[in-house]
Amino acid sequence: MDHRPRNTTAELWRRAARRLLAKTIAEFAYEGILTPRRETPGGDVYRLPVDPGLIYRFRARRGAYGHWSIDPGSLTPSADPLEFLARAHDSLLRLSGDTTGHLLRELTATLSADVTLAAGAPPAADLADLGYAELEGHMEGHPWLVANKGRLGFSASDTARWAPEARAPRTLPWLAAHWELAAYRGISRLADSERLYAEELPAPVRDVFDRTVAAHGRDPHDYLFLPVHPWQWDETVAPLFAPQIADRGLIPLPTDGDLRLPQQSVRTFLNASRPHARSVKLPLSVLNTLVWRGLPTERTLAAPAVTGWIHSLRDTDPYLRDETRVVLLGETASVTVRHPLYDGLPGVPYQYRELLGCIWREPLAPLLDPGERARTLAALLWSDAEGRTLTAELVHRSGLAPADWLRRLMAALLPPLLHFLYRYGTVFSPHGENAVVVFDEREIPVRLAVKDFVDDVNLSAEPLPEHEGMPDEVREVLLTEPPGFLTQFLHGGLFIGVFRYLAPLCREHLGVPEGDFWALVREEILGYQRRFPGQRTRYRVFDLLTPRLARICLNRNRLHLDGYRDRATRPHAAVHGTVPNPLSLP
Repeated sequence: MDHRPRNTTAELWRRAARRLLAKTIAEFAYEGILTPRRETPGGDVYRLPVDPGLIYRFRARRGAYGHWSIDPGSLTPSADPLEFLARAHDSLLRLSGDTTGHLLRELTATLSADVTLAAGAPPAADLADLGYAELEGHMEGHPWLVANKGRLGFSASDTARWAPEARAPRTLPWLAAHWELAAYRGISRLADSERLYAEELPAPVRDVFDRTVAAHGRDPHDYLFLPVHPWQWDETVAPLFAPQIADRGLIPLPTDGDLRLPQQSVRTFLNASRPHARSVKLPLSVLNTLVWRGLPTERTLAAPAVTGWIHSLRDTDPYLRDETRVVLLGETASVTVRHPLYDGLPGVPYQYRELLGCIWREPLAPLLDPGERARTLAALLWSDAEGRTLTAELVHRSGLAPADWLRRLMAALLPPLLHFLYRYGTVFSPHGENAVVVFDEREIPVRLAVKDFVDDVNLSAEPLPEHEGMPDEVREVLLTEPPGFLTQFLHGGLFIGVFRYLAPLCREHLGVPEGDFWALVREEILGYQRRFPGQRTRYRVFDLLTPRLARICLNRNRLHLDGYRDRATRPHAAVHGTVPNPLSLP
């Protein structure tokens, strides 16, 4: 069925541009990059002077954490985010020329992707019927980051072929890497790479791979196999590993024949041909959001060990295992291919030490009960061309009152995240892409699935007894934060990164006041604390209810800190000022 609206491309562009400008002003205002002023005291009309010839006016509502909700339809005199950046880069935003140039390109690419998404957007009722893999291609990207689909490095044809919104499953070629270059790691059950390949590669495919290596005069037993992104092969691997390809340290292989579908992260692929097969996460030397999307060597090597430790916490804890039944999508095996020169040069840009490898991640489908279905948390923020939200559609199907459905959502999401924080001093980054909501047959949220451990799990820097059995390999690779800052991963990833947008959506489309929404979040936290009174000290150490929080800024990093410069280590979000905490007790 063709769901494309009958709008012309120009109309879709104008609508997407208006939405992106509203988002740009709102997020820049949230981060304190710019400061709109009320036209009249107490009113909802704001003005933003850019230069003597351009003053924007718009209607806005303020929300939790200092959030801005701007009505795109109220923007005057124009609604072009590209013109806004061109006019505001010096006088208002104080950007350098190089940052302005690259950001303009990222914004244009983002806007183009938004138009593609709008052109293929189905009604909310149809979207609700899509499977987990198909739904990914309709998501709109990080709600907080303005240039969230910049993908610097992709051409227009690359985007049409490999972006999630292309919704085009494709085959991936494979590569044989000699043991002198490559290293394999797996969880205990997959400690031998042959066990992984026996499960991932049909026997005829494995035979073709072995014969291809043998045809080059080499022994297949001396090689590890891994898929490679075709763009990465053409743009990065072939030129930078040319000596290793010449001496047969790397041998190109044909595809395994499986069709794979890119997820929101662009570099992770679901297996569309065999949904019960593992997903693959591949390095991609494309700059998107804040970082180059490679795979750091040491973290890729450690991914299975991190999975083993995280799984052991759940499997030995009755609350996590039996009550919350949290699904932890493990990164169960990895192959890392080091570059003989770049990997030994810690001062070079980090993108050159993340060039080639693969992480195999558990598939979600086999871990669901009969009747259950899953959607990334990001899907709850989606709305169709008529303004119907997916959340409203799911609430309607559930038959529950909106507040009761939201209470069930909080009960599915928060308890396992709180337990990992309070009991184990461990946090995930449960943003809209990493957190997956599992629904029952009535579309009622029932439990949580989480993914992306090695990149997005952080530990308390203050030693805890629960960390004593942690393997050294895990301890060395996971990032640590002071206890007072560890709570920011829940606030930033979930409450600010998702709920800050979901709360006003529920007010507008479900009739649930924002104050009631945040009261449901707070009550779930307090309910957990009442359930485990013996952890009272941890509730003070990891204080989620403090009156104010450091304001994490994602866009400010790009605009004013790192820009687009190369650096030896991955950048982190900026911190600027504080915001009030809507979860703080009166």
